[in-house]
Amino acid sequence: MPFIRRQWTPKEADEWTREDTITVIISPLVYVLLMIGTALSMFLIPAGFAILAAGIILMFVMIWIINPKLTSVSEGYEKKQKGYIEELERTIKWED
Repeated sequence: MPFIRRQWTPKEADEWTREDTITVIISPLVYVLLMIGTALSMFLIPAGFAILAAGIILMFVMIWIINPKLTSVSEGYEKKQKGYIEELERTIKWED
C-alpha cells in the first residue's frame, strides 16, 4: 500500500484519511510561504524568491495529494445529482 493513495471510490474519498491530514498540515504552510515569499520578492530580496518557489512547489504537492479524492467525490455527487434530476422529471410528469 503506497503512502499516498491515488485511486478512490466516492464513498472512500468522503471519509477522513491520511491524505486529508497531510493536506491540512501543508495548506497553512503554503499560504504562509506564498505570502512571505511574495512580500520579500517585491523588495527584490533573494531569499524571498526561494521562499516563493518553495511555496509554489509545496502547493503543487498539496494539489497532487488531494486532487484524486476531490475528483472522486465530485464524480459521486454528479451521479447522485443526475439520479435526483431524473427522479424529479419522472415525478413532474407523473410517471412511475
